[in-house]
Amino acid sequence: MQTNMNNSVYRRRRLISRFNLAMSWLTMAFGLFWLGWIFYTLFYEGFNGLGTHIFTMDTPPPGMEGGLRNAILGSLLITFFGLLVGTPVGILCGIFLAEFGQRSKLAAATRFMNDILLSAPSIVIGLFIYELVVVQQGHFSGWAGALALSLLVIPVVVRTTENMLKLVPNSLREAAYALGTPKWKLVSMVTLRAAKTGVLTGVLLAFARISGETAPLLFTALNNQFFSTNMNQPIANLPNVIYQFAMSPYGDWHELAWAAALLIALTVLAANIGARILSSKKH
Repeated sequence: MQTNMNNSVYRRRRLISRFNLAMSWLTMAFGLFWLGWIFYTLFYEGFNGLGTHIFTMDTPPPGMEGGLRNAILGSLLITFFGLLVGTPVGILCGIFLAEFGQRSKLAAATRFMNDILLSAPSIVIGLFIYELVVVQQGHFSGWAGALALSLLVIPVVVRTTENMLKLVPNSLREAAYALGTPKWKLVSMVTLRAAKTGVLTGVLLAFARISGETAPLLFTALNNQFFSTNMNQPIANLPNVIYQFAMSPYGDWHELAWAAALLIALTVLAANIGARILSSKKH
C-alpha cells in the first residue's frame, strides 16, 4: 500500500515537472520568435537602405538623395562627451562606496540615490536638463544632450565599479597594507587594477544604454539637418533622425530611418559582445 502511494506521488511529480518544463520551453520559444522577427525585419530593411551615401551625405529634404553623415558624427560627439563626463564621476563614486564609505550614512544615501537614478525614465532626465540648461541658455545644444546622457552613464558605472571592487579579495588589501602602502595607492595600484576589466565592462554597458536614447536628446540636443560640429548649437543625432524620419510619410526617409536603426543596433551589439569578452577574461 505504501509502495503504491509512493509511486503515485512520484508519477504526479514527474508529470508536473514535465508540464512545467514544457511550458518553460514554449514561453522561451514564444519570446525568441518575436525577437527573431524583430531582428529579421531590422536587418532586412536596414541593409536595403545601407550604402556609401549613408556615410558621405547629410540628411536630405524629402524626395532628394542623402545620407546620415551629420547624424552619425553628432551621435558620436554627444555620446563621447557623455561618457567623458559620466565615466570619471561614476568610477570615483564607485571607489568611494567600495573602499572608503562602505557602511557610512553618506554611502547609504548615495546608493539609494544611485538606485533611483538607475531606474529613472530617461525622459525625466531630459526634462531635468532642459529646465536646468536649455531654458537658462535659451537654446538647444549638443552640450545639453551630452550632459543628459552623462546622467544615464553615471549610475551604471557606479554600480558596476562598486560591485567589481567588492569582488577583489581582501588578502590583496592586507598584503598591500603590510608593505606600508597608503590607502590612495592601494586603491589606484592594487584594487582598481585588479577590477579594471569589470569596470571597463560597465563603461561599455553604459555606452550601449545611451547609444539609442531618444527622449533625453529631444529636450536637449534636438536635431540639425545640416553638418555641424558646434556642440553649443542643436546638433544632428541618429535617435532623433529615426524618430523624425519614421514618423514622416516619405519612403526615402523611411529607408534612412531603417539604416540608422541598424547602425545603432550593430553598435550596441558590438558593445555588448565586447563587454561579454572582457567579463569572461581571467584576471
